[in-house]
Amino acid sequence: MLERINNKVHLDKVSLEEVAKKFGTPCYVYSKSSIVREFIDYKEAFSECTDVKICYSVKANSNINILKTFKELGAGFDIVSLGELERLKLINADPKKIVFSGVAKSDEEILESLKYGILFFNVESQDELENINLLAAKINKVANISLRVNPDIDPKTHPYISTGLKSSKFGIAVDQALEIYKVSKNLKNVNPIGIDAHIGSQILDFQPFSDSLDRLEELFNKLRELSINIEYIDIGGGLGIKYSDDDIIPSKKDFAKRIVTKINKLKCGLVLEPGRSLVGNSGVLLTSVVYEKNNYGKDFLIVDAGMNDILRPSLYDAYHKIEKVSDCTENKKTFDIVGPICETGDVLGRDVQINNPKKGDVLVINSAGAYGHVMSSNYNSKPKAPEVLIDDGKAKLIKKRETITQILENEIIL
Repeated sequence: MLERINNKVHLDKVSLEEVAKKFGTPCYVYSKSSIVREFIDYKEAFSECTDVKICYSVKANSNINILKTFKELGAGFDIVSLGELERLKLINADPKKIVFSGVAKSDEEILESLKYGILFFNVESQDELENINLLAAKINKVANISLRVNPDIDPKTHPYISTGLKSSKFGIAVDQALEIYKVSKNLKNVNPIGIDAHIGSQILDFQPFSDSLDRLEELFNKLRELSINIEYIDIGGGLGIKYSDDDIIPSKKDFAKRIVTKINKLKCGLVLEPGRSLVGNSGVLLTSVVYEKNNYGKDFLIVDAGMNDILRPSLYDAYHKIEKVSDCTENKKTFDIVGPICETGDVLGRDVQINNPKKGDVLVINSAGAYGHVMSSNYNSKPKAPEVLIDDGKAKLIKKRETITQILENEIIL
């Protein structure tokens, strides 16, 4: 939990100013207790569901120590790549709690997942379905599959993270799904056990989830009439978090009420794929002031973190609350907070009020636990930031700062 103690920002009682001194900036810092609390909230909210698998969406934050924490809590996992599968193998994650999503699963990814024995693949096209059947036959396996249905639901979120509209590359049109399920029933090496839909991310309204589930329920009943017995409905993830003080965040219990009654009536299992809502508010990015400047009356505060470290503001025009570690209400001035990257879009925050900034002052970029470090890059040959976990009152390094040598080591000079 973030709080001010003696006017300095602390995370779980640990001074972020001291963390910055010890590990340098830019630096990602996560609260283990917050992650645990968010997962338990989900577990309790859906406790009345007879069979529920909460599969953390690895893409939100894939640090192995974060994954290990979720495994210890009994979570399953939603993956989208071989790299994410390999991370789960390192922590001996239960394969029967892993679902594999994504539109472009390679042959290698499918084969390795089959060998590991995952719960099911969320299939995105008939081509993929037939390829999984072919690959499973080659190694004498039967692949459990779920079709990802595109219900053409508007989740009323940013268009880049709306995935359930008919214009999206994701999923199979809901009016085509029944015929593809019929195809799957006649394939010897696939076993249709699920229906999946994922309509988007950072959703703050329950209605799109309810509308999506209504369409999945209709499909479920049609499949049952064809003796295609679906064991799981996967409603994806996408529940939003608080980025701005003005955001009104729906509770997980209210969310669950909309879902559990329908699922229990259908007498099937439920799969959830939360990501952002488990880790987003559990992490921050620390950055230090480098320079202050003024251009034509506009004040800029230049910091050492940029769009290479946190892409969301540049990619989505996303808002992250930014504050000074050591702050006060006096002498506040309005700045655009910008990074070192040679792009006009390298803006981390606009019209941010900061008091008396000086070179080396540490700023806290809030709500950076999801889609932060995982989306970082080496643009401008910048090394990736370290990651730190606050655990039991101590700041523990869980990923070292990358070096320029590491960036260059795979390049071949001809």
